[in-house]
Amino acid sequence: MTKNRFSFILIMVGAFLSILNQTLMTTALPSVMRAFSITTAQGQWLNNGYLLVNALMIPTTAYLIKRFTTRQLYMTAAGLFMVGTLIGAIAPLYPILIVGRMIQALGAGILIPLVNVVVMTSTRPSERGEAMGIVGLALNLAPVMGPSVSGVILMHLSWRYLFWLTLPLMLVDILFAVKFIDNVGELHKEKLNLEGLILSALGLTAALYSFSNIGETAFLSMKGIVPLVIGIILLAGFVKCQWGVPHPLLNLRVFKYKQFNLPLIINMLLMVTMYGNSVIIPILVQNVFHQSAFVSGLTLTPGAILTTFISPLNGHFYDKYDFRKMVIIGLSIDIVGSLLLSSTGSGSSIMFVVVGQTIRQLGLVLVLIPIQTHAWSMLPAHAIPDGVAVYNTMRQVAASFGTALLVAIISLTANSHINFHMNSQLVGIKISYTLSSLMLVICIILAWRLEKNRTLD
Repeated sequence: MTKNRFSFILIMVGAFLSILNQTLMTTALPSVMRAFSITTAQGQWLNNGYLLVNALMIPTTAYLIKRFTTRQLYMTAAGLFMVGTLIGAIAPLYPILIVGRMIQALGAGILIPLVNVVVMTSTRPSERGEAMGIVGLALNLAPVMGPSVSGVILMHLSWRYLFWLTLPLMLVDILFAVKFIDNVGELHKEKLNLEGLILSALGLTAALYSFSNIGETAFLSMKGIVPLVIGIILLAGFVKCQWGVPHPLLNLRVFKYKQFNLPLIINMLLMVTMYGNSVIIPILVQNVFHQSAFVSGLTLTPGAILTTFISPLNGHFYDKYDFRKMVIIGLSIDIVGSLLLSSTGSGSSIMFVVVGQTIRQLGLVLVLIPIQTHAWSMLPAHAIPDGVAVYNTMRQVAASFGTALLVAIISLTANSHINFHMNSQLVGIKISYTLSSLMLVICIILAWRLEKNRTLD
């Protein structure tokens, strides 16, 4: 598979822990809100701040991978992640907790694309599906496993132990990495596109701040529309400057490959539904059905088990069969689960939610790795690091903005004065799942345009 299987495993474990810690906090969100007396809109920065910094670091990693060795990058990223985890564990105030999460995200933003680049540059094309299936086991299992583990811990301990859990695991991984991680690829002395980094950071932050305010204020208010306009202008400037420099932060020329663009759009829509769902489920189970964080975590456990068994097989199937059929079948299954969850009522049982969520997870795990592997396989070898950076950046941006959008829908209905004759948060959740279903329909339409073969345009 890779030149050094153990080196690959160590990097994958680091990426797994970074994603796991990201979603550990979703189940803990109600507990953190009570501990610091904050609103839902403020609380979502616990996840959105992480996702935003993560998204900003990923394109920078395309430069870092060319500039520094694999070992140097991994040790730095893992070290940053541990520092952020420690700050989160001892944070006395909510803003300090957010700072800790963002420092975690600095490390995670390097670890996630690093493992993808190592696999794509160290395997033969005929083995990439199988290799990415193993990566998918880590990267797709962590988001659904996190809330389950979190629920078990929160049943007996404080939310702070969610940080303490990760520290020793990452420390052991680092100790092995010092000796065993091999360097992959060739180094090139390139200049960091600082202008692009600043424009993208300010633009994304302003736009996300606007989306995050929707749940607490009118969209056309100063807090809603002004940051959005500023964000759009800055991001337009970012795109313009990326086309005009020899060493861009993000090489947007990968967009000339149509069979890269289609999987990218599908993936972005899936991230909106996937990460939005990771926030919605705890709100549904804990705030609407008044169940414990433990039950909230158990709701996601069957989906995590499915991911464990299917992800490795899914990559193998990509190498053997028509991946387009796999994608369409997976999306269809996801729609069924989303429609079931959109019909959840105040009298529904927890088992009804479990079934809907498990069906959704089955559909997702059938789709995510095939479209990701297809997107990167459509690029020439020299463009793969840039393609990985663009793909993962847009994935995290979509996750961050999608979470803000779906949480805003819940907040808007909860703050409205309309008599829905049911829990107002439940109404927002039903609307969110209906919107997710519509996004999945768009994904199916796009999937029909994917090519069956894996040759460059």
